[in-house]
Order: sequence, then structure tokens, then C-alpha cells
Amino acid sequence: MNNYRIFTDSTADLPESFIKDNNLGIFSLSYTIDDVTYGGTGEDMPVKEFYSRMRNGSMPITSQVNPEVYLEEFTKVFEESDDDILYIAFSSGLSGSYNSSMIAKNELQEKYPDRKLIIIDSLCASLGEGLLVYKSIMLKNAGKTIDENAKWVEENKLNIGHNFTVDDLNHLSRGGRLSKVAAIFGTMASIKPMLIVDKEGHLTVAGKVRGRKKSLISLVDSMENQIGNRRDKNDIVFISHGDCVEDAEFVAGLVKERFGITKFMINDIGPTIGAHAGPGTVALFYESEIR
Repeated sequence: MNNYRIFTDSTADLPESFIKDNNLGIFSLSYTIDDVTYGGTGEDMPVKEFYSRMRNGSMPITSQVNPEVYLEEFTKVFEESDDDILYIAFSSGLSGSYNSSMIAKNELQEKYPDRKLIIIDSLCASLGEGLLVYKSIMLKNAGKTIDENAKWVEENKLNIGHNFTVDDLNHLSRGGRLSKVAAIFGTMASIKPMLIVDKEGHLTVAGKVRGRKKSLISLVDSMENQIGNRRDKNDIVFISHGDCVEDAEFVAGLVKERFGITKFMINDIGPTIGAHAGPGTVALFYESEIR
């Protein structure tokens, strides 16, 4: 038997069509903007409206998934099917959702001792998490068992390169990743920070350049520095953006020119990560030798 379902989070920023086509389970993190809460088990806000409100001064806050939601969804799978579950979770370095899922797992293991519920802390974010999930789905479609699949994900999750740049430093300042003074002077000097998700799954400032175009080029420069012996494994590259698709397509063009890669998944950065990075963020994800 090779019956199992793959779950991940809304923070993987995967397109809705991909989610439906692959029967992918999604846990939606909630967010509050202008005193109204969206996501979670409720309705979502259109992503363009979300970023428009941010550009007009709205400051969203985000919330993790609680253990009860995990219990309900995992129990439904176990009660209504013979499927086991592989859940690839949003980085524990950025959210408490992974810890909530482990609380649910401990309870479910007592109730369903013969079923498998494998939970992996991806240490990834946005379409980096999405790329890891994509690879996992490809393995499932190729006939890999849940244990074989989970082993590959665990062994390769730190080989997903995450390179971000943001357009507005004030969102990083509000999230505590940059001082207010640095944000003010950086904005005056048109400084654009380069960010990574490190090996502990934290979003970290790794450098800075001056000017928007240089920051986009630097994403690809960093890819060239990190890709190493995984160059041939990159049959597809993922790019996410905070309502700036033209910039994402510019980065895709650079990747194609430099590496000969022709297949891309380009999608919006959802509200959970967008709340902290802001509109104008561009992020590049690929298999890398180092993070």
C-alpha cells in the first residue's frame, strides 16, 4: 500500500490550481488587517487588495495554527480514509505552527497507533517551502512510500536556497529585523537588503546593495554562489513576489540567461509572509549546495 496524503501550509505560497490538482492539504495561517481577521478557517482577502492596504499604511499581524485545527483535520483523514499523512510544516524559526502540530501528533498517536503521521519542520518559507513540497509530490507520484519520501525531504530540506530582497525597509523594521534608524537612513540611500532563510529557519539579513535593479540581480548572483553541485538538479526554479510580477519575471529572465533553466513557478507571496516583508518583495528558490 502507498496511500498517503501530503499536507503543508498556506505559507508555501503555492498556486490554488497546483493545490487542487495534487490533492494537497493546506493549513491556512490567519492574519488580521484593519481589525478584521482573514485566513485560518475563514475567508481570504484578495492578495492585491492586501498589498494595496499595506501600501496605504495598514499594518497586518499574523497568527499560527492552533493544535485543535491540526487535530480536526488529521482526524478527518484517519476517520474517512486509509491514508497516512506526511505534513511538511512552515519553518519553526518563523512560526509556532510546527510546535502546535506536534502537540496534535502526540495525541493522535495514542488514538491511532497503527497509522502514520510524519511531521517535518521544513525550515523553509514561501515558495522555498513550496519547492520542497513540489519535490515531495513528484516523489509520491513516482511511487515512493511515505517513509522514502519523508527521508528525502528531511535529508534535503537544507538544500533549498532562499534569497529575498525587499523594497521597503520599514516593514523589516516593524518586525524587529532592522532598527528604525537603519530603516530611515537606508531608505534615504536607496539601500536594499538581501535576506536569506538560514539553517535554523530564521529570516536573516545577509547583505545589502544600493538600488532596486542591483538587488534583483544580486538574487541571481547569490544563486550562482550557492548552487554548487546541485546545478543539474534544478529542472524548475520558483519565484515569489509581493505584488510585483514584472520584477519576478525579470529575475526569471536572468536565471534563464545564466543557467539555461526554462521552467519556473511564479506566484504571489501570501499575507503571512507578506505582512512582514511588505509589497515589492521578490524571492528566489532553487536546489543549492549551501544555504
